[in-house]
Amino acid sequence: MAITFEMALSSYLDHLRIERSLSSASIEGYRRDLHRYQVLLSDLNLSFSGISEDKFGEVIAALSSSGLSTPSINRFTSAIKGFYKYCAIEYQLVNPLIDVKSFKVARKLPKAISIEEVESLLRATGSSTTSSLRDRLIIELLYGTGARVAELVGIDISDITKESLDGEEVTILKLRGKGSKERLVPIGKFAVSALDDYLVRLRPALLAKNSQNERALLLNNRGTRLTRQSAWTTVLRASKEAGLEGRVSPHVFRHSYATHLLDGGADIRVVQELLGHASVTTTQIYTLVTIDKVRESYSLAHPRAR
Repeated sequence: MAITFEMALSSYLDHLRIERSLSSASIEGYRRDLHRYQVLLSDLNLSFSGISEDKFGEVIAALSSSGLSTPSINRFTSAIKGFYKYCAIEYQLVNPLIDVKSFKVARKLPKAISIEEVESLLRATGSSTTSSLRDRLIIELLYGTGARVAELVGIDISDITKESLDGEEVTILKLRGKGSKERLVPIGKFAVSALDDYLVRLRPALLAKNSQNERALLLNNRGTRLTRQSAWTTVLRASKEAGLEGRVSPHVFRHSYATHLLDGGADIRVVQELLGHASVTTTQIYTLVTIDKVRESYSLAHPRAR
């Protein structure tokens, strides 16, 4: 029996979920790209099992004409190449995309904010209400650990431990990153102070509204686990109060965390571990930020630079 696109797709998504242990968000991304591919094949009267590299070029041209950005086209191409690689192994289909390359994209530097701007955001969380204790903790943890927003809201109480290092107590946070990979990140005294304030003065009252969520660290006003959208709202509200509207998102804190660590002399391999990057190559983009600052300082300060 000839394999159909639907059968191959269902099997491939099972492979991603079971064998590769990808997150539900990643699998949904693959599903969307492959569904779009199926629609394009139908529109262009092409067969998924008989497509050639040249014909795949027509698919890419259609995507480009629709206004899809180059990074999105590259992500789409990567998803389809993975699908065909799987089909070649499982169903002995000829893989027509072996030599297909992604488009080159100019590498953009991460947008880091200054230490002073981080402090202004923390001041903007205020202190007049108990809910401000949670807002402050959100920003302290985003900046103090480099956590992605999904990692932040996924923190459980049991993920917080204390260890003794050279006679000094260190608070350690376990974060669950992409692909369910776990990493341990130390947090500093300002984040620890914000954590203690939240745990003592606010979380018990929130938990009393819904005791079934006792595992989650960050709770909303209904006593349920804080969502990514709520964390975003907190950051955007603080950025508006601090006069940084349009420049700050939760991920900006991750960029700033890495940049400020490198500026302070941290080893790039250590920063790689703290960020949970599989390859140091990914972390190296942050060194471009610091080098850019060096160039700027040199051009402004050295008498022979101008």
